[in-house]
Amino acid sequence: MPKGHGLSATTTDQIWELRSQGLSEAEIGRRLGFQRATVSRYVARHGGIRPRPRRRAARCLRLDEREEISRGIARGESAREIARHLARSHTTIVREVNRCGGRAR
Repeated sequence: MPKGHGLSATTTDQIWELRSQGLSEAEIGRRLGFQRATVSRYVARHGGIRPRPRRRAARCLRLDEREEISRGIARGESAREIARHLARSHTTIVREVNRCGGRAR
């Protein structure tokens, strides 16, 4: 595994599944087409324990909300109008717009 490149979510799921079946790191590597060292480094980085799935906090904007903000800006709506449609605070909308370069962008 070259530096800067990670394993895909599918591959990591397969590693943990095969590991739970009691297979060695060498056998996992053979089955997935990786060197044993790649599997060993990945498992060691997580302390031999499968990490919890990542979940975004409820306060974070979802992709569909960001798209709705973009559409609202295109329609010329104010931050407060967009916020009402999304049931969010208007300051959240303003911060998102400013973070992405402002209304002109």
